[in-house]
Amino acid sequence: MSPSLIILILSLLLGLQPVTTDLYLPALPALTESFAAPMAQAQLTLTALLLAFGLSQLVWGPLSDRFGRRPILLVGLSAYVLASIASVLAPNMALLIVWRTVQGGAMGAGVMCARAIVRDLYTPLQGARVMSKGLSGLGVIACISPPLGGMLSASFSWRIALLALTIFSVAALALVASRFTETLPQKNRQALHPADLARTWLTIVRDPVFVAFSALSTASYGGLFTFLATSSFVFIQVLGWSATQYGLLMFSNALAYLLGTFLCRYWLARFGVKRAVALAGSLSLIGGTLMGVLVLAGLHNGWAIMLPQYLFMLGHGVHQPCSQSGAVGPFPRAAGAASALNGFLMTLAAFAVGSWLGIHMDRTVYPLALGMWFWSALIALAAWTLVQKQGLPGEC
Repeated sequence: MSPSLIILILSLLLGLQPVTTDLYLPALPALTESFAAPMAQAQLTLTALLLAFGLSQLVWGPLSDRFGRRPILLVGLSAYVLASIASVLAPNMALLIVWRTVQGGAMGAGVMCARAIVRDLYTPLQGARVMSKGLSGLGVIACISPPLGGMLSASFSWRIALLALTIFSVAALALVASRFTETLPQKNRQALHPADLARTWLTIVRDPVFVAFSALSTASYGGLFTFLATSSFVFIQVLGWSATQYGLLMFSNALAYLLGTFLCRYWLARFGVKRAVALAGSLSLIGGTLMGVLVLAGLHNGWAIMLPQYLFMLGHGVHQPCSQSGAVGPFPRAAGAASALNGFLMTLAAFAVGSWLGIHMDRTVYPLALGMWFWSALIALAAWTLVQKQGLPGEC
């Protein structure tokens, strides 16, 4: 496969995540009203999806180490297409939650394999740069998804917005089926043996490099999910924005992330991983602290939230490529298992946040702003301590 094809495939596989969540968010309030469902049940369509996403990676990872990336991608993407169609046709909230859960499990195959593919083909340091390019593609998809979801939801219905997920997944499946060639250099025939699998997982979670970069990726994703899970209700129901306006706001949020991935590549070339992550930790902490302080001072408006959020997303665009590549870097023969554990930790944090928010969302801006402040502090702590002690394998 050519380098450009690899980046395109990585972008589509990683892009499953923002398409599944970001495009859906502008339609969430209308969907909730359509089914006359409580807010906690609506949040479950996100949190259940993410829990399934995290747990499924623990299965997909060893399977991909045993059988290869290609068959797992074909099975996972096919299941995603079917679950997307069923979600569009769901007659009630209960069945929508079921199919969104299946969708999350299938999404795990694509995102997990994308991280493993990077380790199959590149050294850890090269992988961080390639991952940033793939995540730039994710950023473009994330830019398009919210305004498209808002427009489709406002002009047609939430079902048409969900139909866009089906179209995207069909395109990704067609590209993988026709152009993707296996990247796993040697299949691990012992990958599914319980004793070997337990030893592999134990080795991974004990590795200080994995712990450092997984702490960073988990904290960074926890902050992102706090914003994703609360922002549609805060901006549409609390601040009175339309679904279309909210979609444009999410476009700007994703654009800040996209710029962060470009900043990541510049800082990696100039400073290396440790310094890049430390600088990005400053952006995260300044953004989260500024948001919390402004809201506590009584500034409850869109700009008091979004200007600090842009700083947070710039940092997020640096943290994710470095941390996802770094967590998998020490394990060339168990990249699937390491990618799965890293992804599981991120989504476990997201599920915990979503469950807490489903109970504590109080039609104010406080859960969003204070939640972002909390996660920004954890990001800075991981970036300035754990990562500084480790760095990527091969980095001086």
